[in-house]
Amino acid sequence: MFGWALLADAVALYPLYALLFADTGLSDAEISLLFAIWSVVGIVAEVPTGALADRFSRRTCLVASGVLQAAGFALWTAAPGFGVFAAGFVLWGLGGVLASGAQEALLYDGLVAAGAQRHYAAVNGRISAAELAAQLPAAGLATLLFPLGGYVLVGWVSVATCLAAAFVASTIPEAPRAPGDDDESGYLDTLRDGLRIAASRPGVPGVVAAAALVTSVDGVEEYFPLLVASWGVPVALVPVADLPIVLGGMAGAALAGRAAGLRAGWLAALLAVSMVLFAGAGIVAHPAGIVGVVLFYGGYRAVLAVTDARLQDRIDSASRATVTSVAGMGADVATIGLYALWALGGVTAVAVTGLLLAALLPALLRAPRP
Repeated sequence: MFGWALLADAVALYPLYALLFADTGLSDAEISLLFAIWSVVGIVAEVPTGALADRFSRRTCLVASGVLQAAGFALWTAAPGFGVFAAGFVLWGLGGVLASGAQEALLYDGLVAAGAQRHYAAVNGRISAAELAAQLPAAGLATLLFPLGGYVLVGWVSVATCLAAAFVASTIPEAPRAPGDDDESGYLDTLRDGLRIAASRPGVPGVVAAAALVTSVDGVEEYFPLLVASWGVPVALVPVADLPIVLGGMAGAALAGRAAGLRAGWLAALLAVSMVLFAGAGIVAHPAGIVGVVLFYGGYRAVLAVTDARLQDRIDSASRATVTSVAGMGADVATIGLYALWALGGVTAVAVTGLLLAALLPALLRAPRP
């Protein structure tokens, strides 16, 4: 699973695709429309693809994810243009949601089969750290390849990387389903059951909402380079200044196992402290504030991993990917709200909303009464 996570995120085209669009001649409005298409595909297809993973095979969904993403990048590289970019985003969006839910279900049920599900938060946190770490070789690879062959070379290497991730995914063991999980029920029955559990099973709707809202906060990562640049860091040094923030997130995710035993109140307190540090960094508005952002991101990523573990603990294997995908769809929608918050009030607006979320977290994570 670690190898798949590294390959899936170490794609050289990631740091450059927005520049590819601009250099192809697309306007800012056209680029924004492409991102909107990508988001809509994710929102619409998230839950249906989760049900596919539950009804058929989580491992196959991971393989298909890499193949579809490779196909999208191949289109971009072979025939760049707005229509082709839009088609590529549809393929990439479908690939992304095929992995969402399936990844968590494959990992959790594999740990259950080994009698080690209590270690899910720790293992998944390390996988999240690996995904963040993959940004570093991706940036380095892009820097190395672009002078040699431009977007074409970067694009084809990215296609190969996605196909390699698909191959590695095909080697991940998939635990046998529990008796009754792989029965004669059809796809629509699987989808309906997952939606019912997410909406009405005691203790599940709250943790689904918590997972969605906490996950959406990660959208703030998109603004880190803009933030440090606004604090006076020269543009040429922004990638260097952004590196400690990425490392902070990696550390927080990797230490999630230590936070897994925290009661909901202490978990909420960790999120609240993280948000206060983030707000403080925004108030300072100085390169020294990067330290506050590092601590915020580390604490937040630990809370994120533990919240996902609480969600997985309350879902049956038969509906695990579907219910996780419901949380993923909620996160996609909430992330749009976070973007609006940032536009209205920047760091302060996001931090205040994060404090409200921290206040709600104990209630959302409350376990059902026996």
